[in-house]
Formats: sequence, structure tokens, C-alpha cells
Amino acid sequence: VALVKAASGGTGGSAGGAPAMPLASPLMGGLNKKKKPFLGMAAPLGYVPGLGRGATGFTTRSDIGPARDANDPVDDRHAPPGKRTVGDQMKKNQEEDEEDLNDTNYDEFNGYAGSLFSSGPYEKDDEEADAIYAALDKRMDERRKERRELREKEEIEKYRMERPKIQQQFSDLKRKLAEVTEDEWLSIPEVGDARNKRQRNPRHEKLTPVPDSFFAKHLQTGENHTSVDPLQGQFAGLATPFPGGLNTPYPGGMTPEAGELDMRKIGQARNTLMDMRLSQVSDSVSGQTVVDPKGYLTDLNSMIPTHGGDISDIKKARLLLKSVRETNPHHPPAWIASARLEEVTGKLQVARNLIMKGTEMCPKSEDVWLEAARLQPGDTAKAVVAQAVRHLPQSVRIYIRAAELETDIRAKKRVLRKALENVSKSVRLWKIAVELEEPEDARIMLSRAVECCPTSVELWLALARLETYENARRVLNKARENIPTDRHIWITAAKLEEANGNTQMVEKIIDRAITSLRANGVEINREQWIQDAEECDKAGSVATCQAVIRAVIGIGIEEEDCKHTWMEDADSCVAHGALECARAIYAHALQVFPSKKSVWLRAAYFEKNHGTRESLEALLQRAVAHCPKAEVLWLMGAKSKWLAGDVPAARSILALAFQANPNSEEIWLAAVKLESENNEYERARRLLAKARSSAPTARVFMKSVRLEWVLGNIDAAHELCTEALKHYEDFPKLWMMRGQIEEQSENIDKAREAYNQGLKKCPHSMSLWLLLSRLEERVGQLTRARAILEKARLKNPQTPEIWLESVRLEYRAGLKNISNTLMAKALQECPNSGILWAEAVFLEARPQRKTKSVDALKKCEHDPHVLLAVAKLFWSERKITKAREWFLRTVKIEPDLGDAWAFFYKFELQHGTEEQQQEVKKRCENAEPRHGELWCAESKHVLNWQKNIGEILVLVASKIKNTF
Repeated sequence: VALVKAASGGTGGSAGGAPAMPLASPLMGGLNKKKKPFLGMAAPLGYVPGLGRGATGFTTRSDIGPARDANDPVDDRHAPPGKRTVGDQMKKNQEEDEEDLNDTNYDEFNGYAGSLFSSGPYEKDDEEADAIYAALDKRMDERRKERRELREKEEIEKYRMERPKIQQQFSDLKRKLAEVTEDEWLSIPEVGDARNKRQRNPRHEKLTPVPDSFFAKHLQTGENHTSVDPLQGQFAGLATPFPGGLNTPYPGGMTPEAGELDMRKIGQARNTLMDMRLSQVSDSVSGQTVVDPKGYLTDLNSMIPTHGGDISDIKKARLLLKSVRETNPHHPPAWIASARLEEVTGKLQVARNLIMKGTEMCPKSEDVWLEAARLQPGDTAKAVVAQAVRHLPQSVRIYIRAAELETDIRAKKRVLRKALENVSKSVRLWKIAVELEEPEDARIMLSRAVECCPTSVELWLALARLETYENARRVLNKARENIPTDRHIWITAAKLEEANGNTQMVEKIIDRAITSLRANGVEINREQWIQDAEECDKAGSVATCQAVIRAVIGIGIEEEDCKHTWMEDADSCVAHGALECARAIYAHALQVFPSKKSVWLRAAYFEKNHGTRESLEALLQRAVAHCPKAEVLWLMGAKSKWLAGDVPAARSILALAFQANPNSEEIWLAAVKLESENNEYERARRLLAKARSSAPTARVFMKSVRLEWVLGNIDAAHELCTEALKHYEDFPKLWMMRGQIEEQSENIDKAREAYNQGLKKCPHSMSLWLLLSRLEERVGQLTRARAILEKARLKNPQTPEIWLESVRLEYRAGLKNISNTLMAKALQECPNSGILWAEAVFLEARPQRKTKSVDALKKCEHDPHVLLAVAKLFWSERKITKAREWFLRTVKIEPDLGDAWAFFYKFELQHGTEEQQQEVKKRCENAEPRHGELWCAESKHVLNWQKNIGEILVLVASKIKNTF
């Protein structure tokens, strides 16, 4: 401080009063004079502070961990072998760090496989250098790329010429396969297994234990030597080593006798040993054995524990349960679980002891007593149950168990009656007791039961069933008073009245039931009531069923949903087999919607499928009265009469239909069909003439032409056809008929002209294209037929029928290769066409058909043509059961396909019984098929116009050839 003052004083004196300068200012000026350029900048790459002056960092034990011996184990307990000691780990790390500089890893051009400097740091300049080298390599590679690729290509071609693929080696032979005939192909033998039988069917080597008798026999016969004994050379011929020789080497007493090794004695010794072991388990006090020696081994099996658990788990469980029992001895589940554990492990006596201890600790537990009764044998169980009853006199389950333990019916009754004295309110006990009694005693018991349990519906209904009619009514009335909220009593009362002929009371009872239940606050559940109605229907109570349906069918449904819901209900009842319920629903729906044609139709189809002819006709009579404009109802009525053989009634129905629908085409044609089918041709002609004048349509003209044609009046048919085409030139069927009439008359040119004219007017009619193509094919103009089909494909793309005809045309001409090519194109254009896939299956050779059928099923799973093809495939392979399954599947999916029925019938003719054939025929007649290529060819032929479905089926089946 003094120095500072002195300094300041001296300065002040010399300065002559000037202000004092700070002491540190000259020093600071000196520091700022020359500032270092690197201050505040980032350190250069690889800079280590203090390295230049030797001030490097040092490492302590706290940084690297404690010192460890090479043989010390590592910290990881699960280290793999070779890494389990510190020395192993260090060695491994050194190996990883060291590069492989072996000669095998060296290449003259590239050097070593790895980088020589891979251990050094990878810096920014290294990255730049690598990028430049990569760019150079890429540039150099592009310069030589074309030449290199050309050279590689030439090398590959040269290599392929020297060593061709197996596919190329056999290409000439594959081409020759086209010349192989079908017979040659089929005569190729199947590839067999060249190995012998033992190699093909290897069996495990059987080792049979040699019986004792084998050894005994061979010991008696003596030994056989397979080598020269030195004794034989020593003692010459007479000095034999066998017993009985003159100079035998053995003294007489030491000769081994033949029968010394007696196997039977060994067996006896074995039995003696077993007896000794068994005798060890004898009672030392009485001297009597406590083990049955014969049953000993059998009992051993029963001692083997049947549980699948681990022994340690069982010990743990036993310990835990013991702990539970000791801490809470009045906890019943602990005793039950302990007993069951011992039972599972095979210690039944321990289990019994435990559960009996449990009954002492928990005498009021029903479950413990029941478990004790279950575990104890017969008589002991009865004693246990008796003890249980003393402790729990109100337990229903214990009384039931007591009854189950009794084998005698009288003893069971005695137990149950005793139980009912103590527990008179138990419905369960009453039911079991009543089941054991005779009807008269049961009635007496039930009358007492309903007094004790007045709220049990089942007991009341059981009593009502056993009583007479008058008494049953009284019983049910009492039941209603006691249980006013149960619907079953009301329904039973209605069934009772119906059974005794009082059907007029049924409706009243059901109506009162609905009113009463609503008054008592019961919600009317529509679904439950309909289920009850179905049960009534199945029980034969038709009136009750109908009354229930009428009462509840409209409950809880909006007005706009009524029709839809009722139709669904009817379908559901039909599915459940409750036909009267469905009939009642339809009847109610028709009352509410008398003018709805759809409801009448549904009801009519229901009667047709499930009712009688009379019920159908009665319904249709009512239907046409309410819906006179519904032609289909008139026609159904007329058809029903006609099928029953009542032609005048059918005529009168159609006459009434004419009055309601004066110019209806359907009714005109139905009348014509009725007359023509019954050989009234003049009447049919007059009707058609009248129809042509009053209601001229293309169909009426077509039917007129067809009638004349089938009756053989070709000229009249031709004239009518010409007249019809003036009015309806865009109706393709008229052009077809004209062409076919000309074909029948052998006027090929006129037929061709008719088809061509028709195609100008109707270019999208497939049938016209097909008829024209087949006409040209028939007269030998194959090229023209091909051109027609190609033109048809252009005008009607993605049409499977035209493609199919093109494929078949080539196949019929013998050009199988072209037909296969066309089929491939067809499947590309129409990949989901069933008829094409079905044809494709049979275009393949036999071995490939199954694969093709799988592809077809993937593309068209539910197509009837594909299913039919699969059925035919199984038929061709003689898999009869599978074929039948697939035929059934086909006719189920599409019952309208006549071809399927024909093939099915043909199949049954060859492989089925008479009943199966008739079944197919009957089902076909019911289905009334209308479509199918083979079917239509016969059914629409002029000669078969009067044949019925059954006759056409037989005809089509007879034309089918098993060429597949």
C-alpha cells in the first residue's frame, strides 16, 4: 500500500496536478498490440492439445478397470466357448485388428484383398481421393463397355455351342413327338421302380429272442468244432478229447456233462428269487403275507401316477396348499384342492384322509362333503353323506348325491321323500322324485309339488299333462293365477283345447294370453312366440300354431317393413321344417296385402313345393280374383289343371284369363300350347290366327311358323315366315327358322342367303353366326366357315361361344395344333368363360387334364360347365364316387342345364343302380331344364316337339359317346 502511495505521490509531483493514469493501462496496451490469428477458430484436424510440449494425457486404473489375469473368467456368464476368459477376449480383439497379409490373400493386380490402411483414420481427403478414383474407373469402364459386352456375348455363344443345354440337346426329339400317334403314346409303359422288393419295402430287422429249449437241445447233442484242436494232433486219432475216449485229457470226474446247463433250472431259480422278494413284504406280526403275489405286478401299474406334471411342481403345489390349510383351516377350497392334488398323483388314501379332515374343519361346506362322498368308496360314501345331511339338513345337492349312491329304486325313493320332508320348496328334488314314480303316483306327487312350489311352470305343466281334460283345465287355470307372467301355460291351454276338438277356443285363449301378459307388464317377444309356434307345429297342434302366428306376427314391426319381414319369417319357418307356420304367415300377409302379386306368387310357389295340388289350385283361384292382371298366376292355375289331366278346366281358366287380359301374348301362347300338346291342331291354328290379328307379336308369328313346320306343312311355314319377316326383320329366331327350313328342303343356297340376310339385320345373334358356319362346314367349305367365325369374332369381341366354335371347327378338321393355339387366344380374351375352360380340359392330353381342371376351377369356381367337365374327368378315370359327387354339385348349382342332367343320367346308366337312375330322371323332370348345347339340339328338333322331359333326357343320354 505504501509503495502504491509513494508511486502516486511521485507522479503527481512531477505532473504538476495532472490526472492520475491507471496502473494496468500500459500492460493492456502491450497485450492488444499483436493479437494471435488462431484465437476463436476451430482446431485443425488431428490436433491434440499439449502434444508439442510433451504435456500428453495419462491413464489411471479408474479409466481402464482393475488388472485381470488372462485366465480370469469374463463378466458375461453365457459367453460362448472360446470367449469365456479375459485372455480369449484379448486374443480375439488382436486377431480382429490384425490384417490378413497371407500370400493366399494377395493378388498381382489388385494387391491384398483388404485395404492396407483400413486400421488408420478415414479422413476427408481420403473420401475425396476415393470419389476421384471411382469417377475415373467409371469413365474407363464406359470406354470399353461395348467391346467387353460383345466379347462376353461371343464367349457365351462359343461356350453354349461346346456345351449345349439339355433342353437344346433334346429339341430334335421333342419335335419328333408331334409324329407319335395316340396308340403309340398310350402303349408307352409306366415308369416302374427298378429296385428289388426288399429295397422298395424296407422293413425293420426283426430280432427274436432264442428260447431256452434251443440251448437245452444243443447242449444235449454236444459241441461242433469249426477248427482243428491241438489236442487232436497230440493224441492222434484214438486219443479223442471227447468223453468216452481211451486217453481223454480230463479225469472222469471232471468231464463236463451234456445236460449240466439246464435252462429250466435257471427259470426256476428266477421264480424263487421273485418269491423271496415278495416274502419280504410280509406281515411280521401274523406271518401272513399282505401282498397277493399274482396280482402284484398288475397293482404296480395302478401305482404309477397318471399326472403329466413335474415332481418339483407337485411338491411346490403341496407346500403351498399346506400353507393355505394351516393359515386358514376353515377355507373349503383349500381342502378340496389338496385332496384333488393327491388324487391326481395317485395317493388316493392320502386324499381321502385330507378331505375327511376338511369335513371336520368345514362342517357347513356343501362342496367339501360332496368331494368327500366322491372320493370315498360305496358304503363309506353313504356314511359320509348321512353325516353331511346331519350337518346340512337343507342342502339339495347332498340329498341328490345320496339318492345317486343308492342302487335300489325303492331306496332312492325313500331318500328323496325324506329330502322333500326337509326341503319341500326344491323344484329340482320334486322333478327327480316324480321321474321315479308311476303315472298315478306321479300325479299325486305333482299335485303336492305345485302346492309347495306354486311358481314352477314345469311342475304345473307336467301335472296338466297327467290329468284328465277337465282337471287339466282347472290345473292350468290355477297355474295362471299363481304365475300370471308365463306364456307357456297359455299355449299349453290352447293345445289342450285343440287336442279335445275345441278349435274355436284356441284363438280366444291366445288373444287373452297376449292381453293378460301385457297387463302384467310382460314384453311380447315376437321371435320367442314364433319359436313356440314352430314347436306347436312340430307337435301337431296346427290350430294353436296358426293362432299364435296371427296374434304376434304384426307386433313390433313398422308398416313399411311388414312385407319384407314376413317373407323372411316364412322362409325361416320353411327352413326349420315348420310348414304350417309358413302357411299361416302367408295367409296373414295375403289378408293384409291382397293386391300384391309378389306375395301371391311366393305363396303359390310355397304350395307348389310343399303343399298339395288342391291347396295350390285353391290359392291360385283366390289369387286371380285379387290380381286378375297377373298373367303368371292364371298360367300356373291352368298348368296345374293340365298336369292333373283336367284339360277342360285348364281351357276355362285360360278363357277367364283372356277376359281379364284380352291381348296378352303369354296367355295366347299358353292356350296354343295346351291345344297343340293335346293334338287339337286345328284349334291351335285358329287361336294363332286370332292372336296374329288381335295381338301380333314376333313370338306369336314364330309359334305359328313352328306349328306348321312340326306338322310338316313346309310351304305354309315358309309363307308365314316370309310374312313375319316383313314386320319383324330384327327378330333373329325367324331368320334361323327360315334358314333351317331351307336346309331341311336341301336348298343350301337359299339357306345361306337367309342366314346372311339375318346377319345383316341381327349382327349380334350368336346362333345365326354358328348356323351359317356349320352350314359351310357341312358342304365342305372349311375356309369359308373359318372366315365367317373370324368375322363374327371381330363384330362380337369377347364372345366365348364364337371362340368355342372356332376351336371345335379346327379340331373336327384334324388340326389339333391350330385348335390349341386358338384356345389359348380365346382364354386370353375370355379368361372367366366356363364353356371355354371346360373344352380346354379335354383338349389336353390325359396326363395334363387334371392340372388344367385345377386352373379352370380357380378361374370359374362355380361355373356349371367347369363342374361338369371335372365330373366327366373323374368318370374317365373310373373314380365313380367322386364323379357322382361332382355331378350332384353341378345339377345343384344349375338345375336348368340339360347337358348336365343328360351326362349324369348316362353315368348312372353305366355305373348306378335302377333306383339311382330313376332318381336322376325324376329330379330332371322336376327341374324342367331348358338350356344346354346337346339338350337344345334334341329338345328343339322338329321330330321331338311332343316329347316330354323324361323322353328327351333318355334321347340325349343315348347320343352321348364316352369319347373323353
